[in-house]
Amino acid sequence: MVEETFLIVGLGNPGPNYEATRHNVGFLIVDELAQRSGLSIDSAKWESLFCRASLWGARVYLVKPQTFMNLSGKAVARFVDFFKIAPDHILVIHDDLDMHSGRLKLVSGGGPGGHNGIRSLIQCLGSKEFFRLKYGIGKPGQNGVHAEMPVERYVLAQFSGEERELLQERMPLLVDGIETFVKSGSQQAMNILNVVK
Repeated sequence: MVEETFLIVGLGNPGPNYEATRHNVGFLIVDELAQRSGLSIDSAKWESLFCRASLWGARVYLVKPQTFMNLSGKAVARFVDFFKIAPDHILVIHDDLDMHSGRLKLVSGGGPGGHNGIRSLIQCLGSKEFFRLKYGIGKPGQNGVHAEMPVERYVLAQFSGEERELLQERMPLLVDGIETFVKSGSQQAMNILNVVK
């Protein structure tokens, strides 16, 4: 039986200045997934760091675009075109300002919602019909979150200690949800991830 191919993309910005920032939560989750699977995302191709592995009965590419967030689609489109990956086999992990810190939501389709990385993906893939796993980071001025901080600075700032702990708490569930997405499909994965408010 031929293995199905999945693309799991973490969005973020490259370089040490951005490593533990809220906007890089996609990178952090994909790194954790790789680590728990005994993998390293250290091959370079098409302006991305990536690794390929047989996981959960499928061929899986874990990808971290190195183009900076606003051009993420350029890098991802190369993988999609070369490996002929169907939109419903693409999972993009990214931060979401409109959800409170630590909330998880797996969705398909829809607009970019103000996220420049997702906007770039929609433009470069010519489709909205890929899956997104959103991780809530909260928004300045809501629920007591840094009202004085402009959004641009907030997303590029480091997680607070409390937010880091929450992310670590969520990691086993995130990894379980991504595994379920590959093994059993999006609906089952939504049943695991979307209950986390």
